[in-house]
Formats: sequence, C-alpha cells, structure tokens
Amino acid sequence: MKRRSSFTDQSVTYGAIGATLAPDLLRYPPAGFRPAEDSVKIGSGRERFDKAAEELMTWGVQRGAGFEVLDVASGTGTQYTGVVYDAEGAPVAGADPRTEQRFGADGTPYVAAGMTATLRGPGRPGHHDTPVLVVYVIDEPERIGFAYGTTADGAESGEESFVLELRPDDSVWFTIRSVLQTAGGARAVLAPAVRRRRKELTQRELRALHPAFV
Repeated sequence: MKRRSSFTDQSVTYGAIGATLAPDLLRYPPAGFRPAEDSVKIGSGRERFDKAAEELMTWGVQRGAGFEVLDVASGTGTQYTGVVYDAEGAPVAGADPRTEQRFGADGTPYVAAGMTATLRGPGRPGHHDTPVLVVYVIDEPERIGFAYGTTADGAESGEESFVLELRPDDSVWFTIRSVLQTAGGARAVLAPAVRRRRKELTQRELRALHPAFV
C-alpha cells in the first residue's frame, strides 16, 4: 500500500510547501529559490534497503552529517494534504493524509509528518541551531523518506527532502532534493559562503547512509 502524508502545524519560512515533490523542480523552481538534486547508489537488495530505511527514518542522515537532533516533538496533528503526484507527475486525488506510527529496532520513533526538531551543528562561535518542521513523509514498499522545512530566520530558508528507493534492478539509491533561498538584506554578502557550506553539507548527508562511510 502506498501512503504519502504532508502537513504543517506551525509556520514555515517559505510558501512553496511540498516543492521538493515536483517532478520539474530543477527546471521550474519557485521564484527566488535555487533547486538542487543529488543521488548516490548505496548498495543493492531488500536487506540493504530496509537497513538504510531505518537509519534514514530515525534521523540517521542528520546525525551522520554531524548534527545533533534535539527537541524532537510529534506536533499537534493538524493536517495539510497539499497536492500529491504520481511517478509521471500527474496529480492524484484522495491520498490518505495519515501514516501509521513506526519505530526502529531500538524503539526510536520514525520521522513522521508534523514532527518538529532542532538541528544543532557546529558554528563560529559555539553552535548553530536550525529549527525544522517535517512537512511530508513518503512510505511506500520500495520508496521511503521525508522532507522538512525551515521554521525560523537563518542563512537559508526552504525545504529539503531525503528519499530512499529500491529500483526494479534491485539497486538502492538515496536522493536529496532541496529548494532554498539565501537570506537577503545585510546578510546577502554571505551568500557565496552559504552556498559553499550547503554543497559540503549535502556531500556529508549523501555519505551518511553509504556503507563505505558509515
């Protein structure tokens, strides 16, 4: 059974909620935002997919990229179904906005739509906190993942998705898509450095599920 949910129970800092689901994101991103998509093959077979899925859905990518994941909260449950698309990009009506709560082998709850968390990474000085809201979850037999959006002003605002796929040839691929906007005003001068750090972060995130780097 295919399930996809998306909702918000607090404000995010951008308007195009669910933009990372758009099949034509790279060609037609929301105005003022820069899109990106990166994929890596991380193995093959159902066992590899299932193991990576558990890591992904228990914040393994974020932790593997160097973040502490703090203040995880389940949210109020207010639903935002948005527009759901099939693999060909056609809108699908009647999607169930709810997903069954799942847990990892150690009892850690899977990421669920509406969860909030704070991603704490190293900064200068001290640390840098990024509050995020999970805006949708994908839970399908051969495809699983989630996306979160920013909920506070920072160097960047927008959405990032993390999706694992078991393809028909039995290969397992991990894809990160993002649609982000760098801060304007006085902080615009920092945009080149912000984009450079984003590329470095994406590489760390891509390696987080790869058996050669874990």
